[in-house]
Amino acid sequence: MKQYGALFDLDGVLIDSETAYTEFWSGIDRIYPTGIDDYAIYIKGTTLTEIMKHYSDEEVKADILRRIDEFQHSMAFTLFAGVERFLSGLKERGIPSAIVTSSDERKMERLFRQHPSFRNYFDVVIDASQVTRSKPDPQGYLLAAEAIGRDPHDCFVFEDSLQGIKAGNAAGATVIALATTYPEEALKGKAARIIGGFEGFTIDDMLSLKC
Repeated sequence: MKQYGALFDLDGVLIDSETAYTEFWSGIDRIYPTGIDDYAIYIKGTTLTEIMKHYSDEEVKADILRRIDEFQHSMAFTLFAGVERFLSGLKERGIPSAIVTSSDERKMERLFRQHPSFRNYFDVVIDASQVTRSKPDPQGYLLAAEAIGRDPHDCFVFEDSLQGIKAGNAAGATVIALATTYPEEALKGKAARIIGGFEGFTIDDMLSLKC
């Protein structure tokens, strides 16, 4: 019998935060223009280290890091509807799971302070401090699959960003795209299935993609 695993991006998948991040980075790009079209969308799914490569001035980098730290410090992390039910179902079925996020350790600590029991749903958390290559590189998902003792080809990846979807596909996983950041039209042909969220989506729906 196949042993499966479930790997989750964080923002836009488990927590409803992408709108706030889009507004934040759009504001940063107005203050410190990069010349990149739709900058806030372009950087979705990438680590802060990777984002900082778009700025050469050290004072600018320091100011952006200060601003993002203040922003995240006061941020409320709201779980999407149906997330805890789905994660609880994975636990009941003995399917290990992991978070694979470009977020840093401080943000993860804040998330788990706001939702103390949330960490218990996951066997592994891979954050930005544990990867050297940002999405769309599959490194994070490959590390997570190894950490939960599963072949990447036997894992399901839940992603909302184009960079993350590419990473999941590159890892060889079955990718389920959430239309929370991009419209469904933009995700067509890029994932095994597109869902609007976890409400009404079941463990059996997930497993059916491997049949």
